[in-house]
Amino acid sequence: MSENLNNNTKIPRVRVRNGVILVFFLCIGWQAAAQEDSLRLRALYDAALTRGKAYLNLYALCKEAPAAEKAVQLTARQLKEAGADSVWLQPVMVPKWTRGEVEKLSAEVDGKTLVFQACALGNSVGTKGVLKAKVVMVPNLDALKTMPRAAVEGRIVFFYQAPDPKHVDTFHAYGGCAGSRLYGADAAAEKGAVAVVLHSLTLAQHGHAHTGTLIYKQMAKAIPGMALSPIAAKALRTALTSHPDLELHMEMDCKNHGMVPSFNVIGERYGREKPDEWVVVGGHLDSWDNGEGAHDDGAGVVHAIETIHLFHTLKLRPRRSVRAVLFMNEENGAYGAHAYAEFAKRQKHIFALESDRGGFTPRGFTLETDTPEGKKALAKMQSWAPLFAPYLIHILSSGGSGVDVGKMRGQGCVLGGFIPDSQRYFDHHHAPTDAFESVHKRELELGSAAIASLVWLVAEHGWD
Repeated sequence: MSENLNNNTKIPRVRVRNGVILVFFLCIGWQAAAQEDSLRLRALYDAALTRGKAYLNLYALCKEAPAAEKAVQLTARQLKEAGADSVWLQPVMVPKWTRGEVEKLSAEVDGKTLVFQACALGNSVGTKGVLKAKVVMVPNLDALKTMPRAAVEGRIVFFYQAPDPKHVDTFHAYGGCAGSRLYGADAAAEKGAVAVVLHSLTLAQHGHAHTGTLIYKQMAKAIPGMALSPIAAKALRTALTSHPDLELHMEMDCKNHGMVPSFNVIGERYGREKPDEWVVVGGHLDSWDNGEGAHDDGAGVVHAIETIHLFHTLKLRPRRSVRAVLFMNEENGAYGAHAYAEFAKRQKHIFALESDRGGFTPRGFTLETDTPEGKKALAKMQSWAPLFAPYLIHILSSGGSGVDVGKMRGQGCVLGGFIPDSQRYFDHHHAPTDAFESVHKRELELGSAAIASLVWLVAEHGWD
C-alpha cells in the first residue's frame, strides 16, 4: 500500500510541472500575439492618418454624387481603387420620394405675415394647394393619443416637444421624441387632423429645419407633415400663446413615386485561411435631399471603403474575408438591408459592424448581447481593451448595432455599432448643414482607423 501511495504522489508532481511549463509557453505565445496585434493596430492608425483616402472619398461623394445613381457608380469605383478583390452591385427595389419645389408655412398675425422656416418630412404627401387650418398644440405622441377627437379634428397638430437636453448621450434624447415624427401623422389622422408640424429633432438652436421619415400605415388616410426649425418652433409657440385661434397656411408639392430599381454596393477582400467566413463593415448610401449627407451617412460609407483601402495599402489579408457593404435606402424603408440579409442567409457571417453615427471623434463600439454569440463576443472584445487604450477608445460595451446590419438578427452573426462622440451629430442630422464642410478630416481618419482595427482583430482571431 505504501509503495502504491508513493507512486501516486509522484504523478501529480510531474503533472504540475508539465502544467507550469505549458502555462509558461502559453503566456509567451499570448504575449507574442498581443505584441503583433499592437503593432498591427499602430500600422493601421499610421496609414489612416498619413495615407488615408477617406476624406477625399467623402468630398467626391458629397460634391460629385448628388443622386443615388451617381453615388452607386462613384462608390463602386472607389472600392476598386481601394484595392478590393471584387466589387459587385446587388439589385434592390426602393421607394422614391421627391421634395418638390414648394415648401411654405406661414400665418397672418395682426396684419403681418409670419413665415416659419420649415421643410417637408420624408415620405410626406403634398398639400394639393394651400392647406389652411387652426392649430392644436400637443407635447408628444402619447399626449395626442389621450386627447378627445373633438380637440383635434380639422386642425393641424403641432408637436412642440424638443429633445431632452438632460441626456448626455444625444441619441437617447433623439429617441425620446422620434415617435412624433415617425408615427405622429398617422395618429393625428386617426383623430381627424388635417396635417402635422413638429419641432425638428435637434438640440441645436438654429434656423435650419431637419427632415426625416414619417411612416404611413394607411396611405388612404395620409396627411402632410412638416418639421420646423428650432427657432421657428419657438416663434410658433409664442404666437399661439397670444393668438390661440391662429390659422396656419401650409403648402408642399412633395410626392411619392412608388418603387424604383437601385443597388447595394459591395466590395470584398478575401481571407487567407477561411475565405468562406465573412466580416461585414458597412454604412448606408442614401441620404435626405436637403443636405449632402456627409455625416448621415457619407462618413459610414467611406469608413467601410477605407477599411478595404488600409488592408490593401498595408498588404494585410486576415484569416477571414472582409466585405464592405454600402446599403441603399436606410432612411425610408431599409430595403437594401433586407436584400442583403436575405443573401447573407446562404453564407457564414461572424460579425457585421455598422457606422451610422457620423464622422466625429471615435469613442468605441457596442455589441448586441441578447444571444450567446453576442455575450461571448463582448467578452472577447473587452479583452482587446489594452490594444485600443492608446487610441482613446474606451467604450467596449453592450448596446445596439444599426438599422442595416440589424436585419441580420437571428442568423448567428454578432452585430455591432461604431460609437463616435454624439454631441454635434444632431446639429446636422437630416439638415442642410450636413455637408462635407461639417466633417473634420482628422476625426474622420481616426474613426476609419478604429473601425479597421476592430475588423482586423475579428477577421484574424474570430470570437473564440
